[in-house]
Amino acid sequence: MKHKLTGAGIAIVTPFKADLSVDHEALTRIVNYNIENGMDYIVISGTTGESVTITTKEKQAIINTIITANNKRVPLVLGIGGNNTSQVIAEIQSTDFSGIDAILSVSPYYSKPTQEGIKAHFESISKVSPLPIILYNVPGRTGSNMLPETTLALANTCKNIVAVKEAAGNMAQYLRLLNDKPSDFLIISGDDDLALPVTLAGGSGVISVIGQAFPKDFAKMIQLGLDGNNKEAFKLHNKLMDITGLIFSENNPSGIKAVLEVMNLCKPIVRLPLVEATDKLKKNISEFVNNYA
Repeated sequence: MKHKLTGAGIAIVTPFKADLSVDHEALTRIVNYNIENGMDYIVISGTTGESVTITTKEKQAIINTIITANNKRVPLVLGIGGNNTSQVIAEIQSTDFSGIDAILSVSPYYSKPTQEGIKAHFESISKVSPLPIILYNVPGRTGSNMLPETTLALANTCKNIVAVKEAAGNMAQYLRLLNDKPSDFLIISGDDDLALPVTLAGGSGVISVIGQAFPKDFAKMIQLGLDGNNKEAFKLHNKLMDITGLIFSENNPSGIKAVLEVMNLCKPIVRLPLVEATDKLKKNISEFVNNYA
């Protein structure tokens, strides 16, 4: 049986209105657009969802909107992480997980803990989590790399740690994880540009940013990769290569929101300290989207 976290997942944006309040209508549109076009699951409150500038009250409202729009069609993953271990534990213990299937938890950022500290952080979270946990390694944002040895140690000792979203952008690190992981542990790409190569090498798919704009082709690409059909899969990978580079050229999620604006799915508004994509980037994005077929 296919694991529910296998395939193409999206790190969903949080759309905003002109007054910077959450645009729940746009959020519903994006959920429906992705499910109807083949995306396998949705991750709520990740970096792409601007989680660091979302209040606790807003986060719950966003969760409620997505659960309602989803209507149990695909699995939902909730981001709960940080660099204050006791605070992460407190949030997990106070969260109603009705309608949520798993937790995505980022490796502690800014504090730059040792590998032993990262391991102890996740072991503490594992003890209190009522749901499966996906580890999230993104050294470009956290300031420290969770090494394969640490990820594998957690995979082997914590039964509810079931996967890692790996986003070090390092193919050698992916291959080490894929080679040495327990058989039922999932290696999920967090790098859109490496999603297909990782899947073809034995990965379980991707948690994608660009996928939410082109869900039909992106989900098909990942499924072809899971099926080992590299020739057809790379045709779609190459088709999406330029836009994948564009959306990350300034910051995330400003780039993907510029794409979604062209598609009339949401406004390009982000909250400070992020700013909207530049006019030049928006022009390049618009040209790509309008010529996409």
